[in-house]
Amino acid sequence: METNQYYNTQKYFAAKKQVEEIRGFYGNLISYFAVNLFLLFINLKYSPDHLWFYWPLLGWGLGVVFHGIRVFNVMPFFGKDWEQKKIADLMEKEKNNSKNF
Repeated sequence: METNQYYNTQKYFAAKKQVEEIRGFYGNLISYFAVNLFLLFINLKYSPDHLWFYWPLLGWGLGVVFHGIRVFNVMPFFGKDWEQKKIADLMEKEKNNSKNF
C-alpha cells in the first residue's frame, strides 16, 4: 500500500513539474511576441531604411523553438527520461550478457 502511495506521490510531483515547465514556456512565448513587436515598432519608427528587428526575432525564436521541443518532449533523444531509459536498457543488456556466460 505504501508503494502505491509513493508511486502516486512521485507521479503527482512529476506532473506538477511538467505543468510548471509548460507555464514557463508560455511565459517565454508571450514575452517573445511582446518584445519583438516592440522592437519592430522601434525599428520601423526610428530607422525604417535599415531593418534590424529580425535578428533578435530569429535568435530568440530559435531559443523558443528549442524550449518548446524540450518542454513538450517532441524529440525522444532530448527528452527528460531518455537517460534513465538508456541506462535501464544498457543494464538489461549487461544482465542478459552475464547470463549467457
